[in-house]
Amino acid sequence: MTPLSIAVLSLSMSADAFAASIGRGASQRPTVAVALKGGLVFGVVEAITPLVGWALGLAAASYVAAVDHWIAFLLLGLVGGKMVWEGFQPEADDPERQARRASPWTLVATAVGTSIDAAAVGVSLAFLGSDIVTIALSIGFATFAMTTIGMLIGRAVGHRMGKIVEVLGGLALIALGTSILVEHLGLFA
Repeated sequence: MTPLSIAVLSLSMSADAFAASIGRGASQRPTVAVALKGGLVFGVVEAITPLVGWALGLAAASYVAAVDHWIAFLLLGLVGGKMVWEGFQPEADDPERQARRASPWTLVATAVGTSIDAAAVGVSLAFLGSDIVTIALSIGFATFAMTTIGMLIGRAVGHRMGKIVEVLGGLALIALGTSILVEHLGLFA
């Protein structure tokens, strides 16, 4: 993968965490220290999950080498499509739900939930033979930065912007999957 592809992938993977952090920031009004802690939790989890997916993908890579580009296309398309779909879903503003979102366990659960897509991407990266350590670190750093910034933005402007970023991140993943498929099929060679 090129540095630009890694950057796009990293920002796309951090988009759902960014959207979640804006909502968290809007509901909790965190300090900078709390936002940094939240960013660290999200970043570490988001860096680990593509490694797990990559390991699982390597175990299966020899069995699917002939269709790996289709698998990458489908996984990235599904994850991106899910992000776009969720970006258009309304947020519930119920006070009980907001109280649950404030707990540290909810922070960890949200970080894990938003990183599941990174595991699916890790599977795709195993099929492509990508440098997973560089990519995982890039995803983790981007998620740390985006989540920290998102919590601080949420504190200032609310959660509306998070939905837009989630849709854009999903569209970027769909474009990346399409690019991988086009490149492997040699459609524009």
